[in-house]
Amino acid sequence: MPNHKVISGDTHIVEPPDLYATRVSASLGERIPRMQRRKAANGKEYDAWFIGDLQASSLGGVTQAAKRFEDPSKLDFLSTWDEVRKGAYQPDAMIADLTTDGIWGAIIQPSQGLFWYHLEDSELLSALCHAYNDWIAEFCEPYPGRLRGIGMINLDNVVEACAELERCSKLGLAGVFIPVTPLPNWPYRHPIYEHFWWTAQDLDMPLLMHLATQRANVPGCEVSFDFKTFTAAGLRPTQDYWVRYALADMIFAGVLERHARLKVGSVEHEISWAPHWLKQMDYTYKERPVYRGFQSKEGLLPSDYWHRNMFGVFQEDDVAVQLLRHIIGVDNMIWGNDFPHSESTWPRSKEFLDRILIGVPEPEKNKITGANAARIFHFDFE
Repeated sequence: MPNHKVISGDTHIVEPPDLYATRVSASLGERIPRMQRRKAANGKEYDAWFIGDLQASSLGGVTQAAKRFEDPSKLDFLSTWDEVRKGAYQPDAMIADLTTDGIWGAIIQPSQGLFWYHLEDSELLSALCHAYNDWIAEFCEPYPGRLRGIGMINLDNVVEACAELERCSKLGLAGVFIPVTPLPNWPYRHPIYEHFWWTAQDLDMPLLMHLATQRANVPGCEVSFDFKTFTAAGLRPTQDYWVRYALADMIFAGVLERHARLKVGSVEHEISWAPHWLKQMDYTYKERPVYRGFQSKEGLLPSDYWHRNMFGVFQEDDVAVQLLRHIIGVDNMIWGNDFPHSESTWPRSKEFLDRILIGVPEPEKNKITGANAARIFHFDFE
């Protein structure tokens, strides 16, 4: 276990049942998400978010921390609100749960909110982001040095996105999520986003791309609003494709040359994919210039922009730590426990860290498990 204050780069709240009903304009009527109780075919009761009669995801996938250590085959992704740990929605309880896990501070992220990016209703998505941003700022307020909230941004309208990004900064949030894949026909290389990149850099607000946050109707994406389109092949084994594409798209569009202080991160895609991706980007840049469409005025390779401007938040990637960390860049790696989700390492994060960090020099351990997160997201260790 590292000998310093450990920070989790990927810790989640679970949105309370009344979050949207009490914070979203009543003018949206039945479009406002509400939590309702249902009964599964096996008779088990569960709670899920509904928009009108349309069911979104149930609570089970984001509430069953520690059950994987009992019997993974018993994970059924069906839970009620009564089963949600208080640490997922009460800040004092979260600090207690983090302390149990050997963690001092955390980067705090949404749960259901991630899946709202699959909504076709852009107006509703913006309203949900706005409501969540207010709530997460209030959640983190009692522990501003230890709990650093991440907001949500709908990028469909860049002018509105810039205004909400500025509001998130004023609220004291430490960064924001953007979809790992934007709307079809509007990739991140498009100049329409230029003002947003500039605003994020100017405000020193890191941009995060989380697993499964594609916008609605992205061709080839199996992740959806209600979980029903998931397949084993389409989720964790291949989800890193989407973040690799998005980050490469930004690099080859010169976004990080024009905005040299911008920080962009991958969250929960693990990170062992990075060395091959970096090599292939550099190969394309040097050996296939006809395709690259970009000439660095700084004399940098694509991999240099990764090392200067980007980072990856991972959970259990011992291959990346043990074999690949110096290619990825120790300064570009942040560990997280993914509390309270079903795949979380909580409450056994110490065991996981002891295993994946074995033999790693202490200064490198400290960077991966705390110092990098503190630097990028401005934690206060005092």
